[in-house]
Amino acid sequence: MTAVQPQQPAPDASLPAAPSVPASQVNAAAVSAAAFAALLDNLGYLDSESIEQVRQAYLFADKAHTGQWRSSGDPYITHPIAVTSLCASWKLDAPALMAALMHDAMEDCGVTKEDLAERFGMPVAELVDGLTKLDKLQFNTREENQAESFRKMLLAMARDVRVILIKLADRTHNMRTLSDMPRSKWGRIASETLEIYAPIAHRLGLNQTYRELQDLSFRHLHPWRYATLAKAIAKSRTRRRDLVQRVQTEVDAQFARQGIKARLAGRESTLYSLYQRMERNHQSFAKVTDIYGFRVIVPTVTDCYTALGVLHQMYKPVPGKFKDHIAIPKSNGYQSLHTTLVGPSGVSIEFQMRTEEMHIVAEAGVAAHWLYQAQQRPGDAEKMSTQWLQSLLDIQNETRDATEFWDHVKVDLFPDAVYVFTPKSEIMAMPRGATVVDFAYAIHSKIGNHTTAARINNEDVPLRTELKSGDVIEIITAENATPNPAWLGFVKTARARSKIRHYLKTSAQSESADLGEKLLTQALRSEGIESLPPLDEANKALWDRLLQDTGNRSRGELLTDIGMGRRIASLVASRIMVLLGDHGQRPNALLLTQERYTAHNNISQGTVTLDGSVNASIRYAPCCRPVPGDPILGYLGRGEGLMVHHAHCAVVKRLQDRDPDRFISVEWGEGLTHLFDSGIVVTVKNGKGVLARVASELSDAEVDIQRLEMVDEAPIGTTDLRFVVSVKDQQQVEAALRNLRRAPAVIKAARIMPSAD
Repeated sequence: MTAVQPQQPAPDASLPAAPSVPASQVNAAAVSAAAFAALLDNLGYLDSESIEQVRQAYLFADKAHTGQWRSSGDPYITHPIAVTSLCASWKLDAPALMAALMHDAMEDCGVTKEDLAERFGMPVAELVDGLTKLDKLQFNTREENQAESFRKMLLAMARDVRVILIKLADRTHNMRTLSDMPRSKWGRIASETLEIYAPIAHRLGLNQTYRELQDLSFRHLHPWRYATLAKAIAKSRTRRRDLVQRVQTEVDAQFARQGIKARLAGRESTLYSLYQRMERNHQSFAKVTDIYGFRVIVPTVTDCYTALGVLHQMYKPVPGKFKDHIAIPKSNGYQSLHTTLVGPSGVSIEFQMRTEEMHIVAEAGVAAHWLYQAQQRPGDAEKMSTQWLQSLLDIQNETRDATEFWDHVKVDLFPDAVYVFTPKSEIMAMPRGATVVDFAYAIHSKIGNHTTAARINNEDVPLRTELKSGDVIEIITAENATPNPAWLGFVKTARARSKIRHYLKTSAQSESADLGEKLLTQALRSEGIESLPPLDEANKALWDRLLQDTGNRSRGELLTDIGMGRRIASLVASRIMVLLGDHGQRPNALLLTQERYTAHNNISQGTVTLDGSVNASIRYAPCCRPVPGDPILGYLGRGEGLMVHHAHCAVVKRLQDRDPDRFISVEWGEGLTHLFDSGIVVTVKNGKGVLARVASELSDAEVDIQRLEMVDEAPIGTTDLRFVVSVKDQQQVEAALRNLRRAPAVIKAARIMPSAD
């Protein structure tokens, strides 16, 4: 659980020397007792019964950690006490404080969840369990272990936000004491904090914790840069102390004259934010101007805007540096007015105007629920700060793989956001770079799944269009529309990505199972059995034995494997015949004769009729691009579903020699309405306007051009143009080729087919 692991006393010289004499133990007990006494002084917001429960948790944890020491040489129990003190500063309730005191008990002391539940109740046990890593399970890689641990923690956090508050307090104290750890561990722990825990703190509005974790990570990742920048800040602070005091005096006096009750608090940019700004803008420290700022805390929202007007009359505002986060809060619930002004001596100073309540929410985020629980918080801010937590559960429901889940979550840990509107003027915060499809899924998964087009500000736009702040977005849906796999190439949010993947995976299994059932039924007919045995009580033993033989968990999984080509239908049918024979069922002689008489000599499974649709189980080979009217064959690739080829395709001839059992008879259905891709190559004489004339001939044949490639290997004076076009059938391809051959500049026109090696 902790970045700083406890040290067990042992004769091994590699471990830190731990006090072993009774006097040292007495001293350790005194240190622990003093630390807990200081904690009790901060628990005045709890009633006496709750404080006693916290005391019992301390006694339990202190006993559990007896003999364990921090790398600094302090008793290990001082770490849980420090974590609990941070939680107490957020005014968390007694169960959370108890969990904070015992957060390492399960991981490091052999205490079980059942022990904690029996002693302190299930709510406390659940909190501690959510904070416990999964080190005792076996994983293939460190990354897989870490991903599974984070998934466990984040899902526990989604159910109870106190889990992440305790975890962030734990990480903050570990970072404060990281200097006591071996320097070899600094990089890994600081990088993990900067990449994961600091963004989570920001996402939940815990800005004070966010800034501290960033600075502590920066300090241990780049010690020299940190020290150099800290020294430069200290010098600058000395030089500009008089200037800052002058600004504060002037602003205080002006607010008093205007009758505004305001509390000014100076603020300074963090070292890490300055370092980022210098890196991003390729600036030296001397060129960074807006280092200093003030927070103006006022009684009401109206006072925020009044204070803004007073400041703009006093000092000149910097263009483009005003932001109204009160009217449009950030996605984590943050609200303030921001403006940057040019103060005395040309120094840029940022002012942030907010109410007392906004200030608490800005610093503590979701923890403000406990800090500010005596009064009613704004519903919108609370909703926005917890919305992300609920989305974690939605993603988990569709993503069982831990690494994939963590990849989804990391996408959402970006502080930048754009603010867009629905047609009904409802505001929505989206990550920077989010597209129309992300917006559709943010509204509802059904909207996303049936999206066909979109309008931004009343103009039609492609679905991959990135959103900008202020956009008004209208999503157009159709009942029969489904997600396109190509969307995965440009969507930004974890929610959209997981919803699309879940839909495609579910539909692929369903389509493959349907194809597998059709193939297995046809294979059984060729064995003289009319239909697939139903999954009922009479056939339960047969299906159980068949699944045991194939290693599948269910009938549906077996049919999916057949549809995806992982199993051969004829072999499964033969096994079913043996099992049916054991139950006394014999093949139908008449059906057996009919099927064998009509079966294709080289085809081992029945005929599949194509309706023209492309899905996960049936695709059309890109090497020969068959279209209705072409003679065709189906190849059932291993795990790839059914691939439909032109019967004269050279690839088919090679596959038939190598894998004849995997070919399936396929035929075109009646009344096909889908369009099919076909490849054609046109050899033309080089000249002005030739490409336009070729495109015109294709257009006259009502053929849509999907893609064009120009081949360099053609003879001198000519060019090969390779087109992928959309057509209804073979007749339309032939009509297009006839049109092309009549054009004066065209030397040759033909369909593209793979040649035999």
